[in-house]
Amino acid sequence: MPNSTPKQLGRALLGLLLGLIWLIPFYLMLTNSFKTKQEIFTNPLGVPENFTTANYPEAFTQLDFLKTLFNSLVITIFSVVFIIIFSAMCAYALERSKTKISTIIFMGFVAAMLVPFQSVMIPLVSIFGKAQMLNQVGIIFMYLGFGASMSIFLYHGALKSIPKALDEAAIIDGANRFQVFWKVIFPMLQPTTVTVAVLNTMWIWNDYLLPSLVINSPDTQTIPLKMFFFFGQYTKQWHLALAGLVIAVLPVIIFYFFMQKQIIKGVAEGSVK
Repeated sequence: MPNSTPKQLGRALLGLLLGLIWLIPFYLMLTNSFKTKQEIFTNPLGVPENFTTANYPEAFTQLDFLKTLFNSLVITIFSVVFIIIFSAMCAYALERSKTKISTIIFMGFVAAMLVPFQSVMIPLVSIFGKAQMLNQVGIIFMYLGFGASMSIFLYHGALKSIPKALDEAAIIDGANRFQVFWKVIFPMLQPTTVTVAVLNTMWIWNDYLLPSLVINSPDTQTIPLKMFFFFGQYTKQWHLALAGLVIAVLPVIIFYFFMQKQIIKGVAEGSVK
C-alpha cells in the first residue's frame, strides 16, 4: 500500500486481526473434526497429527443427514417461495395505491420488523397448537408471517424506482393488473428478489428456536434441531460432535459463497432506491 496513510493501514490491520479472531472457532471445529478423540484432548489447538476422516461417515449416519437435509430443504424452499410471492404482491399493492390506508399498513409492516419473536412465541405456539398446526405446514406459515415484513420493505423500496407509466402502458395494451405485475413489474425486481431469497434462506436454514417449539416428530427435524440433539448426545465424543457440526454448516456456507455477490448487489440497490 504505497499511498496508504497510517490511519488506513491501521484500519486494515485491525480488520485483518478481527477477521482472524472470527475465524478461530471455524479453525478449531474443522481441524479437530479430523482428529481422534484422544488427540483432541492432548492437542486441541494444533493441526491433526494422525489425520483421519473416519469421524465423518459415523456422524453422517448418526445425523440421518439425508432425511434431515430433505426436511430443511422442504421447509426452507416452500417458506422462501411463499415469502417472495406474497411479499412482492403486497408491496406492489401498497406502493401503487398511495393512500393513507396503504401508508398506515406499510408502516405497520415496518414496525413489525422491530417486534422480537420471543415476545410472541408463547401465544403463537398456543394458537397453532389448538389449530393442530404444530408441524411442517404450520412452521412454513409462521415463517411467511415473520419474513414478510422485511421482504415487503425491500420490495417497496425497489418499486419506487419503477415508473407507473409502465403499468399504464401495459394496461392500455390489454393486460390486467395480475398480468402487469407478473409479466412486467416482477421481472424488473430480480435483484431484490435474489436478496430476499438469500437473506430468508440463510435465516430459515439456520433457525433453531422456532423449529424447537413447533416440530415434535424426529422424522421432520431440521438440521439445526437435529444437530442440537446430536451434539448433546455426543458431548463426550468431541470428534463425532465436531464432524457433525462441519456437516451441518457446510450446505449454508456453500450457498453463501455462491450467492454473496447477489447479496451485496441487492442490498446496495435496495438502499439507494
